[in-house]
Amino acid sequence: MNRDTRQQQELIGWMLAVRNGQDKAAFERLFEFFAPRIKSFVMRGGASSEEAEDIVQDVMLRVWRKAYQFDPVHFGVSGWIYQIARNRQIDLIRKEKRPIPAELAFEPDVQEDAYAVLAMSQEIGRLRQALEQLESPQREVIERAFLGELSHTEIQELTDLPLGTIKSRIRLGLEKLRHRMHKSASK
Repeated sequence: MNRDTRQQQELIGWMLAVRNGQDKAAFERLFEFFAPRIKSFVMRGGASSEEAEDIVQDVMLRVWRKAYQFDPVHFGVSGWIYQIARNRQIDLIRKEKRPIPAELAFEPDVQEDAYAVLAMSQEIGRLRQALEQLESPQREVIERAFLGELSHTEIQELTDLPLGTIKSRIRLGLEKLRHRMHKSASK
């Protein structure tokens, strides 16, 4: 048995102990394992260190409270917890009325089940198609902001466009992307 398989079995064991018996020691192990990874994950998604700490606390509290929903047949522990973190971060972004990044990447060492990998791959394919259909000025700004991880100011310096134009193109482009992604998903 390789190291990754052992680690996945440990995670499942801890999660099941929390789900089935509210095992505090198992939860502590989950917390120690996931807290730094979740913090790093949400900071890459744009959260400050303080926001990330709050998100970690909230996510792990949700893991404790919603452990009864965990089903190892349908979810890997990592995938399930990162989905909670991703959803929480999106909620905060919406609350602050900031544009939501088209893709919040998962921790690279997370081993997801085949269904999740396939679903992610299909979603990325739809996103690429939707991006290709955008008008060039909107597509270029969105790619620089989200795929190139550039700030609005950095884009302004590269393009010599006014900041308002950059923000407007991003907003309009994201609206079109959401619409196209929604249409694509409902087919």
